[in-house]
Amino acid sequence: MALTGNIAAGKSTVAQLLRSWGAVLFDADEAVRVLQRPGSGVFAAIVAHFGGGVVRADGGLDRVALRDRILADPAERAALEAIVHPAVEARRLAAQEAAAAAGAAVFVADIPLLFESADPAAYDGVILVDAPAGERRRRLINARRLSPLDADRLIAAQMPAAAKRALATWIIDNDADRATLMARTRAVWDAVMS
Repeated sequence: MALTGNIAAGKSTVAQLLRSWGAVLFDADEAVRVLQRPGSGVFAAIVAHFGGGVVRADGGLDRVALRDRILADPAERAALEAIVHPAVEARRLAAQEAAAAAGAAVFVADIPLLFESADPAAYDGVILVDAPAGERRRRLINARRLSPLDADRLIAAQMPAAAKRALATWIIDNDADRATLMARTRAVWDAVMS
């Protein structure tokens, strides 16, 4: 299965619920963080393309500087994706093969940019977590401490939710409280397991 959703929709909460019910979870965001560590080939390729301005004083990747660059220039975003996405996909495939070898009943690949960067047809189904744009904006500003402008830029940079909804197998609307989200997620889990 694939799990996706636009930024601040509540996908991480749904992923943790699925994991607690027995799914083996691959987290693409975590894979990116590992792949972008100093000393990795991905880190070296990013620095080679974007220059030293995306490296912090301590030698790590300056994610804010990199985010600003890719939000300002779609060609730079495409360049970053060309560096990162193949490496993430290789890790996902390895994790999926390991889960299958271990006899896992359900493998869920948590991929925020699934429709933008991967092949949804490679999965038995796609679970989309969605929340109203205004709520996602509020979460970005309050929980992630982004400026309203940065929140708007991040939301605008992603595929519209309506387009993703049309491509998803299951949709979990995250527009209520946590208990409602849990119940909606459980209904999808039960459908997956049936």
